[in-house]
Amino acid sequence: MLKEVAEALNSATTEQRATGEALSRMVDLLGVETGWVWLRESDSGHFYNAAVQNLPPYLQEPVRMTGRSCWCLELFRKGQLTARNIDVVECSRLAPAVASPEAASTAGLRCHASVPLYAGERPLGVMNLAMRGWRRLTRQELDLLTTIADQVGVAVERARLAEQSVEHARHDERSRIARDVHDTLAQDFTAIGLHLEAGLSQLGPRHDARPALTMALDAARQGLEEARRSIASIRTSPLENRSLAEGLTALARQFTAETGVRVQVDIAGVGPVPAETESELFRIAGEALTNVRKHAKAREVSLRLAVVRRRLQLTVADAGAGFRTRGARLRGFGLSGIEGRARSVGGHATIRSAPGRGTTVTVSVPLAPNG
Repeated sequence: MLKEVAEALNSATTEQRATGEALSRMVDLLGVETGWVWLRESDSGHFYNAAVQNLPPYLQEPVRMTGRSCWCLELFRKGQLTARNIDVVECSRLAPAVASPEAASTAGLRCHASVPLYAGERPLGVMNLAMRGWRRLTRQELDLLTTIADQVGVAVERARLAEQSVEHARHDERSRIARDVHDTLAQDFTAIGLHLEAGLSQLGPRHDARPALTMALDAARQGLEEARRSIASIRTSPLENRSLAEGLTALARQFTAETGVRVQVDIAGVGPVPAETESELFRIAGEALTNVRKHAKAREVSLRLAVVRRRLQLTVADAGAGFRTRGARLRGFGLSGIEGRARSVGGHATIRSAPGRGTTVTVSVPLAPNG
């Protein structure tokens, strides 16, 4: 079993896949009914639900799986939940239903074993395992949980470090491009403009060369403004110096922490993206998730970014309430803004929805602006 878990975690390239694979095998190994994983967002410290297995109906309501405080997370925050004291605790999320008319929706669950996840001394999160009529774990089972938890912690940390290394490389490349534009194009256009102004000052008002030199000066000034805009778009972005992939991942984690709606993120084979396109796609993803929060009543969302037929494609899909698109006032769903943002970077948006069948927003943009 340990070999299978290790192989599964070694092949997992994202923290969602790592926690999902580990949780699935832990549930089978211990013969428990249910499990879920909380991970702590590195920047904000917020907890978000990274993986679930067979949640009872009561916990399938997203609002009950937000990153709000609960007993196991409080113990983890205070450092009282460690690999040496894995134990069974009563679930404070299930507690309100246990002694109420909603008791049947808990599937008989009320307690879980909380397994802390660490990478060295760095706290990562908690894996909870629940079963009806919970029994005390044997020493062998506790040792096994501790060993697997160590493997999960390493896999999650490895996935995060891989993400960070890619993002740092992209950030460095963006900074280099901004410096190059400033040190070459911007400086050259400034010098050309100064020389043209000096030449024009020596010519009479009716000199034959004045019209051509004036046009050249206007072109130099326009080029300088374009260079400055390019520098500004690279340096100032809603992504806050993160790449699009890193920004979308952080956006998904924050959305899950706040709403309990899990976002499955899939970012595949995406290379450098123009700064303006990155910013607009990030804003589009944010608007699509806001629409899910307000209207969809969904339990899960998928967010995918990939290169399809030489175009960059962002897809946000949910299996929520949906709506009729024919004759619908898209502005009321925040979708006209998505269409406008897509057009602003030379792309287009497609919105598919039907009552009871969810909504899919797909935005396709050229890899080069207006290309």
